Amino acid sequence: MSIVLILGSGPNVVTCRTWPRAPFDDIVAINNAWAVRSDWDYLIHPDDFPSERHPVDTKPHQQIVTAADYVPLQNTLGGFVYAGGTMAYTAAYWALAALRPKVIAMLGCDMVYPTTTATHFYGAGLPDPLRQDVSLRSLEAKSARLMIMAARQNCAMVNLSDDESRLIFPRALPENVTTAQPAAYDATRARAALEEETRLGYYVTSGKYWKEEERFDTDAIDALDRMWLRATPH
Repeated sequence: MSIVLILGSGPNVVTCRTWPRAPFDDIVAINNAWAVRSDWDYLIHPDDFPSERHPVDTKPHQQIVTAADYVPLQNTLGGFVYAGGTMAYTAAYWALAALRPKVIAMLGCDMVYPTTTATHFYGAGLPDPLRQDVSLRSLEAKSARLMIMAARQNCAMVNLSDDESRLIFPRALPENVTTAQPAAYDATRARAALEEETRLGYYVTSGKYWKEEERFDTDAIDALDRMWLRATPH
């Protein structure tokens, strides 16, 4: 089982430019983050990612992951309404399902957007998780759910950032990710949250959940988010 590094577009992602490749087996870049390191293995982006921002040249081992790849896999782990419709969470769920790692380490995925400094490593960008979206009512709860879903597959989630973060994962340094352990969680409460997801039935096979948003009860989603938070010590 591998150790996966996921790179987002937060300003601190550039700190990894000087990191040695080891101990990471796979590097997954989200959107523009392919420009941070040339040794990325996977670039994951939505279908509306502008073509002018795509890498011009790719190495034989480098793969592009699009919605056709990640939507079916994220559906196997609950879909987008429950998991959170941001590319940070999508990349992590895709890696969890496709790569079956023992550790997923994230950097540049804090989802905190200051008003006086750069929001992205390349300057100003759109603060995607702050949009009005039924799946993003609690970024912390979506973090808790991801951490538990990973732990259920014996995978540890860690955050390599030392900045303010909406992720509730344990913090780690790149040199100690090999010793990271899956999160402890309340299995009974996690099972109850999964049962509530089944009862609600907020699944959208296409992944385009925003087209069916009128059928989702935000109060029910908020209650579900609280269930996930209560299942995770944080």
